[in-house]
Amino acid sequence: MTAQLPYKPATGEIPTNPGVYRFLGADGRVLYVGKAKNLRQRLSNYFAPLHTLHERTRRMVTTAVNVEWTVVPTDVDSLQLEYQWIKQFDPPFNVKYRDDKSYPFLAVTLADEAPRVMVTRNRKIRGAKYFGPYPKVWAVRDTIDLMLKVFPIRTCSDSSYKRAMTSGKPCFPGQIGKCGGPCSGRVSIEEHRAIVGDFVAFMQGGDERFAREVMARMKEAAAALDFESAAVYRDQLESIDAVLTKSALVLPDNEDADLFGLAEDELDAAVHHFVIRGGRVRGASSQTVDKELDITSADLVEQILQRAYGDADAADVPRRVIVPFLPDAHLELEQFLAARRGRRVEIQVAQRGQRAELMRNATLNATQALVRHKTKRTSDYSTRTQALADLQEALGMTEAPLRIECYDISHLQGTNVVGSMVVFEDGLPRKDQYRSFSIAETTDDTDSMHQVLTRRLARLDDPQEDEPTGRPRFSYPPQLLLVDGGQPQVNAAARALAESGRTGIALAGIAKRLEELWLPGDDYPVILPRTSEALYLVQRLRDEAHRFAIVHQRKRRRRDIRSILAEIPGLGEARIKALLTHFGSVTALRGATVEQIEELPGIGPKLAATIHAHLARG
Repeated sequence: MTAQLPYKPATGEIPTNPGVYRFLGADGRVLYVGKAKNLRQRLSNYFAPLHTLHERTRRMVTTAVNVEWTVVPTDVDSLQLEYQWIKQFDPPFNVKYRDDKSYPFLAVTLADEAPRVMVTRNRKIRGAKYFGPYPKVWAVRDTIDLMLKVFPIRTCSDSSYKRAMTSGKPCFPGQIGKCGGPCSGRVSIEEHRAIVGDFVAFMQGGDERFAREVMARMKEAAAALDFESAAVYRDQLESIDAVLTKSALVLPDNEDADLFGLAEDELDAAVHHFVIRGGRVRGASSQTVDKELDITSADLVEQILQRAYGDADAADVPRRVIVPFLPDAHLELEQFLAARRGRRVEIQVAQRGQRAELMRNATLNATQALVRHKTKRTSDYSTRTQALADLQEALGMTEAPLRIECYDISHLQGTNVVGSMVVFEDGLPRKDQYRSFSIAETTDDTDSMHQVLTRRLARLDDPQEDEPTGRPRFSYPPQLLLVDGGQPQVNAAARALAESGRTGIALAGIAKRLEELWLPGDDYPVILPRTSEALYLVQRLRDEAHRFAIVHQRKRRRRDIRSILAEIPGLGEARIKALLTHFGSVTALRGATVEQIEELPGIGPKLAATIHAHLARG
């Protein structure tokens, strides 16, 4: 690999204006599109020494053969042009949206003579007003059924409506009271359009007004002894209440906002979008994002907002957008969105109160979506087979690693050191064979790794079995050992392998940059291609080993009263020893009152209360 890219432009050639740049491949394909407030400053980052670049960025710039740029008058123009080019060229190194399934919407065809309400995934119906998206088809159908009891509008197809209007005979839904369109003879076209207008207003957040109006009509009917009409209004109120219950009030009732929750790792991200109108959640959807280049969370949010609103109608852009991270170009984004809405738009970070609570909910949904995406990808048999084949090729193994063991070390500031071992067979976790290791004394992480591998390898010939399963504990040897860490951890693991006399077991370390696998004795890491299925398998192994180590380490912390007491400000080793000596046991200390703890010399009321509260939580 050359130290300098041959197509690097002279620094003086690159303008300092705002603009948009494109990296081009040998076949002329646009590989990546980006924007910058200062083109010279931004592009210089790509032409830094190659060894300093993130692996995925390095792969992009070495694949490209040319870079072009276009100067624009303002930063807002660069946002617009960047979005247009990403949409036009679909560059492979820009973020990719996966699982972009089409969610169902509730649509009202306002351009029709007699508008109808329908469930659709088509967002391009001329003149239609959309509500949603809804996570499930049945959810939007339930909403329509409830709403028709309050706003009886047309639901029949266009062909049924035309046939009914020509023949004078109502459509079938109209005959059974499920459609209140003009063909039923109960309303005129003008009256029907007025009902449709009320329906749209209600769905846009005018629910309080309609509830009050229906309540007033019910009371008037009851006062006039018109109990039949009162019963109809009562049923309408129940339907309104049912709809409002389905769309819980989460923000003030005049709040129109979109909220985006985000969960991400090195390779992918998931976005959960809440559509809030009139303070209520009117729609929700999740998407996963493939991160081709190393990108910050704030920059990812910017890309998400560009995609969400790049082609949006004015009515689909809310006055407030709530995000987990504020993009650097948030002021330009606000202008970008305001141009579409025709009015001011605010981009804010949820920090406290109801918005923060809703953001936590959205983030949880995004996290679950990301887990589902990862699990779905690794559970497919052909994908798992390809991952094992890719890993075999990358590591130069003679056979596919059907059994892989991955190890991680966890500790709390050097205390409660534990090791974890997770096992994957045929690309799937074998949780019944996970093991944890307590490490009494160690000098550092490499020593801990050496201890764990030494203990594990010593059990390969152990005939003992678990009770009551009857399965061998450790005797089944792996084809591949993975350790979390770089060259130092790999060297420690290699030393344990050599001391055990074991051969035929491959070894690699997972560096912080997930694409890099370190092999014993190599000066440079093995780079896993971004498109390799092995990359996802290694990531899941690393994450699972880390999770399992943390779980075991936390359990030990709960058992270790000294560690718990050491976390309390003002408690040194002498006071901890005095506490344990005075109370005689952990159980007695946990059961002590604040007053009893305060009796110890050197412990005042404030410290006693802190100790009592900390032990109650621990």
